[in-house]
Amino acid sequence: MEKILAFIIFVFSSMCMLVASDNLHVPAIFTFGDSIFDAGNNHFNQNCTAQADFPPYGSSFFHHPTGRFTNGRTVADFISQFIGIELQKPYLEAQIAVMNGSRKDYPTNGINFASAGSGVLRETNRDWGITPIQDQLQQFQALVNQNKIDKSLIQKSLIFFESGSNDIYNYFMSFELPTLSPDAYVQAMLAEVANLINQLYILGARRIAVFSLGPVGCVPARALLPGAPLDRCFGKMNIMVKNYNKGLESLVQEIPTKYPGAVAAYGGVYDLVQKFRATPTRYGFSDVSAACCGDGTLGGFLQCGREGYKICDNPNEFLFWDYFHPSEHTYKLISKALWEGKPSVIRPLNLKTLSNVTSTQV
Repeated sequence: MEKILAFIIFVFSSMCMLVASDNLHVPAIFTFGDSIFDAGNNHFNQNCTAQADFPPYGSSFFHHPTGRFTNGRTVADFISQFIGIELQKPYLEAQIAVMNGSRKDYPTNGINFASAGSGVLRETNRDWGITPIQDQLQQFQALVNQNKIDKSLIQKSLIFFESGSNDIYNYFMSFELPTLSPDAYVQAMLAEVANLINQLYILGARRIAVFSLGPVGCVPARALLPGAPLDRCFGKMNIMVKNYNKGLESLVQEIPTKYPGAVAAYGGVYDLVQKFRATPTRYGFSDVSAACCGDGTLGGFLQCGREGYKICDNPNEFLFWDYFHPSEHTYKLISKALWEGKPSVIRPLNLKTLSNVTSTQV
């Protein structure tokens, strides 16, 4: 009886620490990752070849290119709107504004450090002039160390992390045999993520959301890979993706015990996108295979906006906007599921609950 009573007290205490209050305000979002989150950093990256700063990117919502690799908003944008804060500026844009005096301080609603083309492995697409995830962290760390960002702000904010698709795609792009086995490669990726989470915690991160990769083996750009099937997803690639995602979830599960005061959520984007693909009309899709904007087989041979591209009439009916990236409609569906979804989508807390966690430790 005493054990049962002790368990009830433990559960009740835990619930009290994770009470949701719609009055609690999340002031900011700090985002790290690749093109899924990039809000325009690469536009300000000198000599960077991974760009989306030309039409028709941004055409469906912003009505001009912003550097986002889609036709409108990304998950970070939608979640910001759900919370009620302004969309975050790219770090490099904010830095230029502070340096030239057009703004006094760095934004208090968060900063987007994501760089399209980057991976969790430092060498991934390094010759493209992108900002590796390790350098994104260093940019953030410099602002904290220079007191350009208040640590108390970081502790109240959401921290978003998503990266790894470029690493895995590149594993299959090489015409030479990889030096690491698929499992060893994934473990090397996860070691980098574990270090990133550790550093973010040291810098003040307490509400951390880690998002899984989607089914990278299903992107239209698989048409560019030697040996990849065109009538179905690339199974070998998706196996690596699933193994990486499984490791990510394990890292997230360790966060509350490994890092006192930290609360974390794992967003299962992979399974969510596979649901879209399985029953497309239920989610408003007419095409879940080809890119709305591009050219060639599956629209996967040419980047949207490059000379010779073709574009569909209704981007919202396409799962993919271009050869790598989801459409705004896809991002909106993903965002809603991550915001208020069940544990089958995001666990142990959805983003709305994570935003409203009240604890003396957070």
